[in-house]
Amino acid sequence: MFSLLAPIVLLALLRPHPTAGVAVSAPSKGGRKNLKEFTIDLVNRNLAPDGHLRSTIVANGTYPGPPILLNKNDFLSITLHNDLVDPSMRLSTSLDLDGIFFTTENLWNEGSPFVTTCPIGPGASYTYEVDLSEFGQTGTFWYHSQLSIQYIDGFRGPLIIYDPEDPLAHLYDVDDESTIIQLGDWWHNSTLPMLLQFEATGIIPVSDSGTVNGVGRFNGGPELDWSVVNVVPGKRYRFRIINESARNVFTFSIDKHSLTVIEADGAELTPSVVDSLDLLAGQRYSVVLHANQRVDNYWINAPYVGGSPLNNLNQNATLSRAILRYAGAPRRDPTTPMTLGPVDGVALVEGNLRPLVPESAPPADVNMTLEFVNIAGKAIWNVNNVSYVPPVVPTLMKVIEGDVEAADFNQTENTFVLPANKTIQITFPPNDDDDAHPIHMHGMNFWLIKSNSTEEINTKDPIKRDIVAAGAAGAMIRFRTDKPGPWFFHCHIFWHLQAGLATVMLADPGDASTAIEPDAIWDSLCPAYDALPAGEQ
Repeated sequence: MFSLLAPIVLLALLRPHPTAGVAVSAPSKGGRKNLKEFTIDLVNRNLAPDGHLRSTIVANGTYPGPPILLNKNDFLSITLHNDLVDPSMRLSTSLDLDGIFFTTENLWNEGSPFVTTCPIGPGASYTYEVDLSEFGQTGTFWYHSQLSIQYIDGFRGPLIIYDPEDPLAHLYDVDDESTIIQLGDWWHNSTLPMLLQFEATGIIPVSDSGTVNGVGRFNGGPELDWSVVNVVPGKRYRFRIINESARNVFTFSIDKHSLTVIEADGAELTPSVVDSLDLLAGQRYSVVLHANQRVDNYWINAPYVGGSPLNNLNQNATLSRAILRYAGAPRRDPTTPMTLGPVDGVALVEGNLRPLVPESAPPADVNMTLEFVNIAGKAIWNVNNVSYVPPVVPTLMKVIEGDVEAADFNQTENTFVLPANKTIQITFPPNDDDDAHPIHMHGMNFWLIKSNSTEEINTKDPIKRDIVAAGAAGAMIRFRTDKPGPWFFHCHIFWHLQAGLATVMLADPGDASTAIEPDAIWDSLCPAYDALPAGEQ
């Protein structure tokens, strides 16, 4: 089972940023340079992001959770205190740093329940650590609960790694906390009752609203003030757009403004100009907006799709929006009509994107095909005829014990044992489902050699990202097995993940077993979780 995270309290919200002119860092502890420490207090809190009051699971009492802002090569330490008490939602939890790379040696800090760890029970705490200098990552990421569908209840927030030497910095003037744009789907009911409904009918509950930076509206609900993004005429802004939803696909645009796309899922891109872009669940893009229009208020449009609105009459995708406000404009809504965005503008075509620094994908050594099938009328999704069920003993624990092979895993663990230092090619064939599945790789990214937006297979200069739009028109990726260990690979529509749309890519288990040495605190997580009553798991 998996679940979403809750509120995060930051002991110290360090906001290192290249444009701030001051380097901020915590004292080094134990030789860990550039240590940045954060505390997440995961709590239940009554909130009304769209005007409907409900109990939530949130980080430090807010939805979305507070931003974790870092610089390249920082050492990140996050202590999570689980203070959950509301039994209408999961009481245990686990933290996923979405898009962050992990080494084999640190895989036990990766946070995937029953793959690399066990959940953190109510009243317990755990400290996640990752040395960001290992891979030198920069870009736009986010954090959320990885347990069941828990992050639907509110535990999600942004994680940004700034690059003081960003090769694209000449394109923008402002890139700070004010330019983070978070998109989310929101339900009025808590997750456990909805999960029972889903398991009984096979129909995913449709969200009541969409939120932009934590604010939304629904049909017949109160007219809350829209979120506002402030700009100064003439300035250029790097907007970091994150789809923190568990299902919905958002289409993002801003009236009368074009957007220059420069990043996807933490990977820098050759700049390309569009008027709108789609974001599947979990995907992130950075775009540059030039505030070159007349001083006024403009609609930020973020309509979404995710199930039939007939299944939830609260839903109105047109109400998923915010305001871009120029300095000097009156504090009021735009006077133009609310629309779904440009009708004849240039939409982002993923297959046309190219990396800032071209890199060819290595030839494939192993070819795999993953096919997705839904069992009609049931909350069951299969990958190659197998529906993933989380094991009782985490995959990593079995690997550490040594000498594992494919036969040592139950069929329902859907674990693919892969040879070391090879290039794996995965083909997702076209299917009859018009909706693409956002398939996410934990701990690494991959070359996207065929996007479902084009028929072209590009091995010369494909982009790299960590979420592929699979199914629909078909897609193809390649990745290297140069990091031994189990890596979770699943649909980021968490309802589908809960229904079994997941696999584990286990690279070189022999070397993994000798390289990974968890500490005693990690060793204690599973016995503590197993001892909990079912209602507290």
